[in-house]
Amino acid sequence: MITLKRPTKEYEEQAIAFKKEFFDNGELTINGSELLDQMDSYDEWLKSVTDNMSPETVNPSWVVTDTYFAFDDNEKIVGIIDLRYELNDFLKDFGNSGYSVRPSERKKGYATEMLRLIMQRAAEIGMDRLQLSVERSNEPSIKTIVKNGGKYERSFTFEGEEADVYIIKLI
Repeated sequence: MITLKRPTKEYEEQAIAFKKEFFDNGELTINGSELLDQMDSYDEWLKSVTDNMSPETVNPSWVVTDTYFAFDDNEKIVGIIDLRYELNDFLKDFGNSGYSVRPSERKKGYATEMLRLIMQRAAEIGMDRLQLSVERSNEPSIKTIVKNGGKYERSFTFEGEEADVYIIKLI
């Protein structure tokens, strides 16, 4: 069972260990982390994700976004996922949500459950669909999206890599 919780100061130590596991595994990008992978300060990152939750304080170059850690039954952070309420010009190919599962916790169904829970949240705030993009080489994520009802819509190229856009209808 997965529980989604907003980041707080209380989770700092776990979040740093989560990030370190990706880096130790040679992965320098943590999708859905709202730049946790690029910021050196947890406090700075926490302020950024907290500010981006509200239309009044969202970064002018970004969109209102909810970010959640995914916790397992033992209260360990196993993943991270975000929900972007709308798409700006930069996000038009990428979509409403990104997510990552820590390397040691993959192939346990966590991503599928995380996406299912974010779909519920999106529906609760009145969204009728989610757009998600995925590199063609990322078969586990494609399976996650399809398991949650994702239908292929179109393809695009980003930084020389082919990617596909999927739509999940929520209503």
